[in-house]
Amino acid sequence: MERDDVATAVAQLEALRADRAAIADRAMQPWWYDVALGLLVFVLLGSYSFSYPWVTVAVLPVFFAGLFALRKAYERITGFWVSGLRPGRTRKLIYLWFALYAVVLGLSAGAEFGVGWDGAMLVGGAVLGVGIALISRWFSRIYIAELREGL
Repeated sequence: MERDDVATAVAQLEALRADRAAIADRAMQPWWYDVALGLLVFVLLGSYSFSYPWVTVAVLPVFFAGLFALRKAYERITGFWVSGLRPGRTRKLIYLWFALYAVVLGLSAGAEFGVGWDGAMLVGGAVLGVGIALISRWFSRIYIAELREGL
């Protein structure tokens, strides 16, 4: 390689590092994002505790509209969107969330509909709402750490 090629490569690498640092600086969502995500999950799952199926039917469009609004807000704030199933350490966290979700949902649905414990889905929704809020923040911290690790 010639000196000019090496200098160009070094300059390009530094530009990439600067870009990653800039992305890492703006990748953390505001606190209200995690709270809103947790509330959406809580409201959706808690709606199954009501004796009237129309409650859940009414909540579904609100849930999906809320998810869409959160995604758009994140994109507007940061300028990009990060897939939960992207390669890296964050994927393991999403699999942990899927496992937690399945266990808590199974237990609360079994208690509510199998055993007849009124309000079990409300409790399960609260647990999973808090869980997704915490995991959302954890996910962002892992993602930002990966960005800061460099190239």
